[in-house]
This record gives sequence, C-alpha cells and structure tokens, in this order.
Amino acid sequence: MNSTGYKSLPIENVDIFYIEAGDTTKPCILLLHGFPSSSFMFQSLIDDLKDRYHLIAPTYPGFGLSGMPPMKDFDYSFDHLSVVMEKFVDTLGIKKASFLMHDYGGPVGFRMISRRPELLDAMMVMNANAYQEGLIAGSQPLFDYWKNPSGQNEAILAQLLTVEGTKFQYYDGVSDHAVINPAAVYTDQFFLDRKGNKEIQLTLLYDYQNNVSLYPEWQELFSKLQPATLVVWGENDKFFSKAGALKYGVDLTHIEYAFYPTGHFPLAEFHQQIAEKVDVFLRHNLRWYNG
Repeated sequence: MNSTGYKSLPIENVDIFYIEAGDTTKPCILLLHGFPSSSFMFQSLIDDLKDRYHLIAPTYPGFGLSGMPPMKDFDYSFDHLSVVMEKFVDTLGIKKASFLMHDYGGPVGFRMISRRPELLDAMMVMNANAYQEGLIAGSQPLFDYWKNPSGQNEAILAQLLTVEGTKFQYYDGVSDHAVINPAAVYTDQFFLDRKGNKEIQLTLLYDYQNNVSLYPEWQELFSKLQPATLVVWGENDKFFSKAGALKYGVDLTHIEYAFYPTGHFPLAEFHQQIAEKVDVFLRHNLRWYNG
C-alpha cells in the first residue's frame, strides 16, 4: 500500500510523467515542482510521508521525463501548464488534495485553485512567490529580459540554464553544502541540455511576467478562500525573499510559517524536518478543515 510507482499518463497527446506513492484512501497531497526541476525534487519528501498520505507528483511538459513537444506544437505558458495539470488531476479522479507548490508550482497551482477552488484541501507554499515584495535583486536579469528581450539580455538570462546556474540554485545560501545531493543538479541539467529545451525555458521565463500581473488576483483569492496554509521557505533564497513569504500573512488568517537557513530548494537540505512539519500541519488542519 505504501509502495512508490513511476508512471506516465497522456494528456493532450503529451506523456505526463508522475510519481505516485502511499495509500489512496489517505489524504492526498499534490506536489507541484519548480524550475528547473521535476517531480524528482520531491522524492525524499515522498519517502518520508508515503506511509501516512497519498502523494502525487506530476512533471510539466518540457521538464524531466514528461514529453517535450516542439514549441510550434505546444503552448509553453503558465496558463497552459495549469490547464494540463488540471486535466491530469481530473484524469486520475482526484477530487480533493492539499497542494504543495514550489517555485513554478505556485503559478501553476494558484491558477488551478482559482478555477477549481473545490479541489483545495489545504495549501502549502514553498519558495513560491505571490507578492511584489518577494521579488528581489537576484532576479534582475529576468526583469531586464521582460523589459527588453534583446539578444544581449537573453544571453545573460540564459546563464541560468547552464550547469553553473543550476548549481547556484541548489547551493547558494545553504547551511551545509555536503548535504546537497549533486545528482539533483546533474539530473536537472541533463533535461535542460536537451535540444530545444533552452527555447522552451526562455519562453516560460518571459511568460513569468504574466504571473506577476496576477499577484493581486491571487491575493484576493487567498483572502476569499482562507485555506489553512503552511509557508515553508528557504530564507536565504536569492530569487524570492523572506519578505515575500511573510506577506502571505496579510491575506491569510489561518497560516503557519517554517523558515529554514537555506536557499531556493529547502527540501534538498531539510526534507526530514519539512516532512515532520507538513505532517503536523495536515493532521491538525485537515481535521479543522473538515470540521
């Protein structure tokens, strides 16, 4: 009942790779990954929690082991990725889930929740920004690219897609470099280095500005729905600041925080502590949420 399966499911003629683990009769956690990762970023957390929850971690088109249709055949935008993920959830017959969203998982998940609030059981946000205050200087090359997608600005931003850029995301701000599994870096980089993937990732990075324009709508959504929320954050993140994490408390009243002395990928260093925090949070708040 607690085994882990590595599966794929066709959605819009694209194979969506996903990891599924745990007992299907237990509360469901939908794990939505960030950039430049895939469902594999959640492997340790899945192992930590699979005896207590039903966990599902899909990978978006263009990432990891999911299909990577050419850009001429697929709309690589956050709007479309969220639609694909919604169809994925519906195909699996998921009626209710706690959403755990890292980085890109926020813009994907918030769109899904906006359209289908009945899917949401509880909300867990992990270095996934929804406030202007969270955007800091480390993202300046991205801001420059939005303002002027010139060849020069593209070349600067594209450094994020190199192995040095991936290492930076995993290692910058961490407390103990020796704890970070280098296989995570090189697995992500393998998929980034596929022919045509650079163009896909740059397209999504350019489209990210449309997430920023939706921040006020998402904040209004949080205020209206008031889901039980856990904010998990690597407080040394150079892309999304702790100030942005704290802003969730402006719109959400039933909120808990868990800050860790690490960078953009807190699970890479603190998965056991985070698993314990998630378990305590859900055991308390799913009872509260369901009356």
